[in-house]
Amino acid sequence: MTEAQNASHHAVVGFDGSENSAAALQWTFDHLQRLGGGTVKVVMVWNYAPTAVGGYGLGGSLPPADSMQEVTERGLAEALAEVTPPEGVTIESVVREGPPAKILVEESADAEILVVGKRGHGGFLGLLIGSITNQVANHATCPVVIVPHE
Repeated sequence: MTEAQNASHHAVVGFDGSENSAAALQWTFDHLQRLGGGTVKVVMVWNYAPTAVGGYGLGGSLPPADSMQEVTERGLAEALAEVTPPEGVTIESVVREGPPAKILVEESADAEILVVGKRGHGGFLGLLIGSITNQVANHATCPVVIVPHE
């Protein structure tokens, strides 16, 4: 085996449970399999903004932040339970609170590649990418791949 074949590759995927993020995860599996294996860090981000609820006059209250963390962790675990990575590819899951683009850039600091799904719109809007995707593409320190779900 060559040194490149022995190397463990590391990719980060932004995941929100959408078809686009599922396509990004699958693309990453395929990419790492072609390279001979590695680790996929699947990152799900949630943002707790209780002032936004009151600021817009919406009634009720948001659950505590620790509940939001637990619910998001459970949701990601359930989504990943439905996924089988190819041989030689392992999954690491990360759930964090904060601005999604900032968290994805931080989590990919030591990665070879950051993969995100393209926001799904039809027509002219389909040619555009979302603000989080745009921020990630502009600020990541590694290559970024933007994957449409189709």
